[in-house]
Amino acid sequence: MPAIRHAVLVVLTLALATPAEAQFFRRRVIEIGPPKGTPPYEAEVWPFPPPDPKSWWEEKWPKPDEAADPFGGRRVRRGERLPELSNGVDASTYRLWGLMPLQWQLLRGDEMILEVWTRPTGSVRQTVTRVSVRGDGRAFVQGRAGLACCEAGIARRLGFDRELPAGSAERFEALRGHWLWKSPRDVRVAERGAAETVCVEGTAYDLTLVTREGARTVRRACDAAEVGEAADVLEAVLGAAIGQDPRFDIVFRGNADFGAAREAYRELVESGGRLRADPQSRFAPPGSEPLPGPESETGPETTPPAPPP
Repeated sequence: MPAIRHAVLVVLTLALATPAEAQFFRRRVIEIGPPKGTPPYEAEVWPFPPPDPKSWWEEKWPKPDEAADPFGGRRVRRGERLPELSNGVDASTYRLWGLMPLQWQLLRGDEMILEVWTRPTGSVRQTVTRVSVRGDGRAFVQGRAGLACCEAGIARRLGFDRELPAGSAERFEALRGHWLWKSPRDVRVAERGAAETVCVEGTAYDLTLVTREGARTVRRACDAAEVGEAADVLEAVLGAAIGQDPRFDIVFRGNADFGAAREAYRELVESGGRLRADPQSRFAPPGSEPLPGPESETGPETTPPAPPP
């Protein structure tokens, strides 16, 4: 009986205990993560001890693989020259996109690079796609996409570096002698018996071919007939990138089909029209950004269309 009375007394005591007294019986909370006040560079590797800050600069880092820099590790030999570009993209802009600058690529023999920048006038979503063909017959594709406006870096930047299947190089090598590279850099559509049209809204494509002999850049913007002249190159380069990353694919709606643009160019030529050099070309180089402005109703990813010239 005394034992029963003692047990009842303990139960009543616990039931009437104040919250402060009940803390003694609560489970201890275990904190997960670095202690408060830990410096950021130590918190990144917690619970392991932070490395010597000096090692950040002096220790060896892993080198990028072949797909990230297909022509890496080469030194300029006597008589060789790096390519002189006319596409207007600075080396710093390429590095901002996480790409080896095109003007640093040393090509030999029949090696080549095809590069395409896409810039819609109604959006700040830009893409950079580069296909590299090496002398050993291997081909590589590199793709970058992001929001190129209004932040210190390329916002939401994504990228991939892949080697293409064996035999892919033949399709790109056939584009070395394409008539596109002999056309004017900037053009206007001149239809027979009609006034010249000026296109101010659409997507601009800047295409560059780099070989050992030099580099050539053309721009085809928004008008279907203009883009149709470059359809073969666009389908080959962008088609190699489609399927590598679904976030990249969504910019092109999952396909690289320029059949309608090719047909528009064919109809222009058959009707007696042509693409003539634009004497008042004022297009900005690829990689340039629009000036920051007020946010539109559709969100920060869009910008007002460019004013007509």
